Amino acid sequence: MKHEPDTVASPTARKYLRLHLADGVGPVRLANLLKYFGSVDEILSAALSALEKVDGVGPATARAVFAARSDDRTEHEIDRAARLGLRILCLADPEYPPALARIPDPPVCLYVRGRFRPEDRGAVSVVGTRRCSHYGSEQARRFGALLAGAGFTVVSGLARGVDGCAHEGALEAGGRTIAVLANGLSEIYPPEHEPLARRVAAHGAVISETPLDAAPEQGNFPRRNRIVVGLGAGLLVVEAPKRSGALISARLATEYNREVFALPGRVDTVQSFGTNRLIRDGAALVTCLEDILEELPAVERKVVPASARTGTSPAADHRDPPMPFDATPDEQAVLDALGTEEITLDALCRACDIPVHRITTALMSLQLRGAVRQFPGDRYICRCTAEEASAICPGESA
Repeated sequence: MKHEPDTVASPTARKYLRLHLADGVGPVRLANLLKYFGSVDEILSAALSALEKVDGVGPATARAVFAARSDDRTEHEIDRAARLGLRILCLADPEYPPALARIPDPPVCLYVRGRFRPEDRGAVSVVGTRRCSHYGSEQARRFGALLAGAGFTVVSGLARGVDGCAHEGALEAGGRTIAVLANGLSEIYPPEHEPLARRVAAHGAVISETPLDAAPEQGNFPRRNRIVVGLGAGLLVVEAPKRSGALISARLATEYNREVFALPGRVDTVQSFGTNRLIRDGAALVTCLEDILEELPAVERKVVPASARTGTSPAADHRDPPMPFDATPDEQAVLDALGTEEITLDALCRACDIPVHRITTALMSLQLRGAVRQFPGDRYICRCTAEEASAICPGESA
């Protein structure tokens, strides 16, 4: 959808954009300028000699800021953004994500395809290696779906591997997801993820802080990672080798006072070195959705203590009771086989006499609907009695 130029950026965002496009002006220098002058208007009307007095602003940056008030790059950028169907937000805009505004170096401007919503304040960031294993891609998709099904917005970087799978999982669950790019939004990188980016924008947002024509250069990725981390209340690392951007993201998450979660992996695989080390160093070990729900504050979701329910054990999860739905034959077979005692995946397959890939599909669907809970070691339990199972699956007998 194209926008008219006057709807692409607010009057205030246009002023911030002038500074954002000026050579040498990043979040830290802008903060120094604002501290010294008090407002964007004062910065844009300051004398060159005054600009040079600001801490961290040398002669070259001062000249760039001084020239920004009269160059035509800002209007050209806004016109192009309008043709591309983008909007440009600045730090002072109401829609700018509050969590991101609170990091030490928030982006001056954000280019946005799609929309932020208030519920995006309850977000979890999912990161990992581009060269993920089959296990990594499967778990990224699984947790993307589980998090979205629990009401969280899934934030990632649209990269190959873990990122793309996390976005896919969130979309498959009908949830919201936000993709943060390290290049300008005039093109999608990697190019094969352009269809995925369109779906993300339709159910969330694709964003970047870099100008429209910025290439996906190596130096842009660490800056992109701080946005991925900053948007979330917690960070889940799925797979990460010894030298990985995901480990940089985990360090940033600690600095930003975000919860850090990590999936354990085999000790003899390169992809699991980073996540296993994070767990050793204090990250929360994650094997199921409940491991995340127990650690994160109750943001944008209802928390019901287990003691407030009847017929539930202390191990029951903290979400509302399952809602009615029509179960598929595989889902009904799984519900019939599950009871109030934990059962392993292997035992469940034997009890149902259904191929494992169909069992795991049914289990994921039932977890998303709140009818089944998973425990470490691929063990499962039904979160309802036989009578409740019949009630949530109309027309079927439990």
